[in-house]
Amino acid sequence: AGGSTAWRAVGGGVSPEDEVRARFGAPDGIRRGPNGERVLEYDRQPAGQQNYMITIGADGKMTALQQVLNPANFAKIHPGMLMEDVHRLLGKPMKVTPYPLQKAVAWDWRYLQPPNASMVFTVWFGPDDHVLRLASAPDPQAPENR
Repeated sequence: AGGSTAWRAVGGGVSPEDEVRARFGAPDGIRRGPNGERVLEYDRQPAGQQNYMITIGADGKMTALQQVLNPANFAKIHPGMLMEDVHRLLGKPMKVTPYPLQKAVAWDWRYLQPPNASMVFTVWFGPDDHVLRLASAPDPQAPENR
């Protein structure tokens, strides 16, 4: 589930939640929004370059579909931000790497930098689960970067 055809086949404000789930499968996560909406998280990591958030309004219909791994969302992340808020914004990372000597953990997401560069976005968190730093680099696993 989750191919590009399925993503285009539903319409905002039209498709009910059960239709969204029938097309895309069970979400990887669900959270409540402040106005009664529900956000369904569809992670395409570790192999994919997208993570999707589908918002279901209080009326039970889809109101938004967003591919969240993009430079505009990465720009919202800053030192001091909470790990939970980063996850809420970007979804599940493709890889989590602990660095015990540095008392840090790194989260990585694969993404496609327009127009077609395969990249990895990394966020390092300190022991208090706050962002320490972040970076983007070419994806070493992508065929064009080997």
